[in-house]
Amino acid sequence: LYKKRCKGTVCKTSADLYTIQVENSFAGDSISVYINDSLLLNCTMGSTALTLQVNRFAEENALMIVDNKSDEITPFSLNPKGSIVNVAKKDGKISIQESERE
Repeated sequence: LYKKRCKGTVCKTSADLYTIQVENSFAGDSISVYINDSLLLNCTMGSTALTLQVNRFAEENALMIVDNKSDEITPFSLNPKGSIVNVAKKDGKISIQESERE
């Protein structure tokens, strides 16, 4: 999912990187996380938050969070330059907030 370009012992990461932070508000929920049609995660969430890092792999990318129990899909258009994305569950609804990388 996350690739580093390395020369010797020096590694660089892509500026076009998505950091997806799934908060612990999903504890006990079965969810799937996709970017476009690529499945990144399919599991029942534990009590701790989870972070995924993925290099951008298309000009336009969509993040999709699926509640596996209800099959409800929450789509989100990602910044084409990469970003930090926080995913939380509040009052039974999935909330997605994106911020630019510094």
